Amino acid sequence: MRNTILLATSLVLVLAGLAGCHPQKAFIPGTQVADDPVNREIVEAVENYRMAVERQDAAALYLMASPKYWEDGGTPSGKDDYGYKQLKDVLTGRFTKAADIRYSMRYISVDRKCPPDSQGREGCRAYVDVLVDASFSVTDARGAETRRDMRDQNQLVLEWNGEAWKFLSGM
Repeated sequence: MRNTILLATSLVLVLAGLAGCHPQKAFIPGTQVADDPVNREIVEAVENYRMAVERQDAAALYLMASPKYWEDGGTPSGKDDYGYKQLKDVLTGRFTKAADIRYSMRYISVDRKCPPDSQGREGCRAYVDVLVDASFSVTDARGAETRRDMRDQNQLVLEWNGEAWKFLSGM
């Protein structure tokens, strides 16, 4: 009888302890991004982008962009703004000047915004904040090759087009 009371008391204490536990929030490995299937798709799309940059594959990057792609250069004049039609030339131009690109990203956050009536991912946008750490070689005006390092914070904006996550800005 005494063993039964001890066992019952122990069981009640264990169950009470489990009820008070909060599950640990799971993150995509190597990130601070909540681990769920949609966030994994988004991070995979951005990783494909990152690897295409390292390969200097302008054609692959162009295919990752939405026809609605728009890049605002951040200057008041707007002379450095460009859209989807100019993106391929911009990417190709950048890659002809650089070599041996190393491009890594630390994922800070993924924020999704979906229309209230959306089914699944339809009409959703993803805002991916990253810290970029890049290095590349360029030839200067005297013909000497130099190695440059760049660190920056960037936001990549993607939209679900019904089949894949496509970039709207930030490339």
